[in-house]
Amino acid sequence: MFMKFIRLIIYQCLIAFVLVFGISGCTKLVTVSSPATSVTDASVYSADATAIAVLTGLYIQLSQTQYFSPGGLPTLSEYAGLSADELTLWSGANNPNSLAYYTNTLSVSAGGTEYWGLNYGNIYTCNAAIEGLTSSTTLTPSVKQQLLGESKFMRAFYYFYLVNLYGDLAVPLTTNYTSNENLPRASIAEVYMQIIADLKDAQNLLGSDFLDATLLNQSPQRIRPTKWAATALLARAYLYSGNWAGADSAASSVIGNAQFSLTSLDSVFLANSSETIWSLQPVTTGITNTQDGELFILPSSGPNSAIPNPVYLSNGLLDNFETGDQRRINWVDSVTVGTDTFYYPFKYKVNAQDTAVVEYLMMLRLGEQFLIRAEAEAEGAGNGLSAAIADLNVIRNRAGLNNTTASTQADILAAILHERQVELFTELGQRWFDLKRTKAIDAVMNLACSVKGTTWNTNQQLYPLPLLDIQEDPKLTQNPGY
Repeated sequence: MFMKFIRLIIYQCLIAFVLVFGISGCTKLVTVSSPATSVTDASVYSADATAIAVLTGLYIQLSQTQYFSPGGLPTLSEYAGLSADELTLWSGANNPNSLAYYTNTLSVSAGGTEYWGLNYGNIYTCNAAIEGLTSSTTLTPSVKQQLLGESKFMRAFYYFYLVNLYGDLAVPLTTNYTSNENLPRASIAEVYMQIIADLKDAQNLLGSDFLDATLLNQSPQRIRPTKWAATALLARAYLYSGNWAGADSAASSVIGNAQFSLTSLDSVFLANSSETIWSLQPVTTGITNTQDGELFILPSSGPNSAIPNPVYLSNGLLDNFETGDQRRINWVDSVTVGTDTFYYPFKYKVNAQDTAVVEYLMMLRLGEQFLIRAEAEAEGAGNGLSAAIADLNVIRNRAGLNNTTASTQADILAAILHERQVELFTELGQRWFDLKRTKAIDAVMNLACSVKGTTWNTNQQLYPLPLLDIQEDPKLTQNPGY
């Protein structure tokens, strides 16, 4: 079954390469003209296989993201980790992009703009798919519905990361470049309204079960979005936008679903673990299981200037693990070189090439949902502080820790932020986003930057927009400080 799936993925990858990648690398924000033959061609949505290939292409692109090339969202585990207080860049590293992220000295010509163009290209693909699928009358109805749901989910997914990296955004929802090319930046609140609307649509369109590559049969592979992936991302979007009741309700739906359960710490990141809500399957031969494994696991010689091992965990993160925290044992490892010991993320434990695939890159998982619900409850949703403490303790107890001693709202919220730091570290920029949304960033980064040997400026919490897009769209404005 696994090899049959891989063969079908490879076939769809060949289609998707032509249909998707031809436009997804475009660096213009929304001035993407309609290609002559591409994802905008109506014929693409006349048959199940070619329509499926458009969305499959987005997952393939995510899975193929290279750790040394910012722009693909999986690289945020490194680059947003460098921007925040999670990772240290080895002193001998010579990659100027990595140095710019680490020292928070991004500019329109030195890092920070990469996520803008690539992911707007992916949003264009989603817009084209929504238009093409909506107009199609020849697709299998269940396939059409699933693909529409995946398109809405992925559009929300890309906008979620863009709004957390750049703040206010232009929000194109069609492929009409004449109307898109002069869009102004919508406020963060307006962007979240669109994200939430897309995810609600996705909830209604997507099925509850994981599907195979044909979208006609159930699958043990947790690699295509389901209703529960949309609900999990909706819980996060509600939390980030301050809708505590919405976050509590959505997270509770996921937590209450029997498909998902917390597993032991050493099993969380295994392929199709019971904690997986959505993950990425490796699709390229001759690589390791995950890019995170290849990037973060240090050789016995320690960090180096050569790709892929220039980073290791910061002392600030290491010092925040409590005594007895099993995550410090299971999810962190180290190498000693001379008198220096370097600690690195060890959530993914495979970095050898051409080995059996046993790990998938985690995109959404159940552990986060408990922390989302805990924070929403601490803010007044659901059953309030007692429920927040109970959810917080679920995550702490799995890590071998005693129940929290926090009792007041302020202390519980601080305990949840701490728990998110040691539970979700180096997972797609979550720490960087948490610092911003909780307004803890200035206090934390003033200290972190003093350790890095730089000075923090609050404007640095947003990455810069590409200069070319601002020149092309007179209604776009640059983020402050660039």
